[in-house]
Amino acid sequence: MEPVERLYLDALMEDPAVPERSLRPQLLAGARARRRPAAPTAAWAEPYAARVAAMDALLASAVDDDWTRIIVEGWTLQDLVAHLAAKDGLLAASVGAPVLGPALTSTDSPGRTADVQAYERARSPEQTRRDWRAQADALCRHLAELPAGTPANLDGFDAPVGDHILARTLETWIHTDDAATVARARLPLPIPAHIHPTADLCARLLPWTMLLSGLDASGRTLLLTLTGPGGGEWRVALGVEDGTPGTAAAHVTADVVDFCFLLGGRGDPASFPADLDGDLALARDVLAAAPALSGP
Repeated sequence: MEPVERLYLDALMEDPAVPERSLRPQLLAGARARRRPAAPTAAWAEPYAARVAAMDALLASAVDDDWTRIIVEGWTLQDLVAHLAAKDGLLAASVGAPVLGPALTSTDSPGRTADVQAYERARSPEQTRRDWRAQADALCRHLAELPAGTPANLDGFDAPVGDHILARTLETWIHTDDAATVARARLPLPIPAHIHPTADLCARLLPWTMLLSGLDASGRTLLLTLTGPGGGEWRVALGVEDGTPGTAAAHVTADVVDFCFLLGGRGDPASFPADLDGDLALARDVLAAAPALSGP
């Protein structure tokens, strides 16, 4: 399979722990037959489009029990999909893309999530899946005409739309993993070319996670080495007002996927598997603060 086709048609992989007589293999075979490639979009938004396609492939395998099972935050799978649609819609509104679903009366994530979940609970899970996918595709198509540096705002956070869409990539990836874990299915990782920009966003967010955690590391620099496909090395100035990074006071080495998930609120900073060097207290502070921006 060509890399681009693999990118959009992530194949679901059966978990060997699934009982022999389970219907899961047949369901996954049906899901593969119903996979839809991602909507065309700008090259810089392709990591998001690919995670949408992967989530949609997983949802294609869901049966009635799957949709009503609690996944995370006390939400069923249907609630979780509605939450993704809500946040995608808020970003769409910020950049002038179509906003689908109920009228936009709340412009913060918790309020919009509650509105969309209430709307979708009156509909079938398959309708919710279609609504979410339609919203994501509408956003992707709109982004095809925008530069990555276009200003956008989500939950009061001003940033280029390219950064906001990478944040949507990470959240969609994490929630796909949440749903897949409950369904006892495994999904391939994103391709390295999509992991890397997501990891880059995570590295650049560290000054903000420190600030939000009440940890003042102004004037100090971290060397971050993320291993595995899509990883790399970043020298990060840890103060939000800092300029060019200086000599690293601490060095953290970790797996790139684990680190992205830590920033996304999946993982315990206290037991996070990482090699620390230099100022160990600073390195531990960076890990402790890492999930500060994560939310439902």
